[in-house]
Amino acid sequence: MNSSQPNNARTDRSDRSDRSDRSDRIRGLVRLVLANRASAVYLTVVGGAMALAAAQPLFATGPDASLVWVWPALFTFPAFGFVAWLGEAGWGGDAPAWFFVGGIVLSALVQSLALGAVWRALRGRRDKRGHLTPAH
Repeated sequence: MNSSQPNNARTDRSDRSDRSDRSDRIRGLVRLVLANRASAVYLTVVGGAMALAAAQPLFATGPDASLVWVWPALFTFPAFGFVAWLGEAGWGGDAPAWFFVGGIVLSALVQSLALGAVWRALRGRRDKRGHLTPAH
């Protein structure tokens, strides 16, 4: 680049590369969370449990009707334990429902990210071994 160009023309290219690096990182993170088999199956199970729990009051009434929300919480448990602790610390056991539903969704996404990272690590290790060839 010649020195007669203004300073902002020199920085445009670095800004574009920073944006593309950032968007590549975001795309990679989204792939880890959503675009692999392990994460997709896990999110389907958690989403199905949440859909059943949300639809359950339409079909059943009674004192045990709210216990169906235990299943989505159990499917997201290691991460949801922190959310439950925050709810207990912040509201003293009377946390609003939006907090727990949002906590289940956030916990599922965090655990899906971990599953995606493990899936990629295992797939990468398998791909590096090479393909088996028949013995001669």
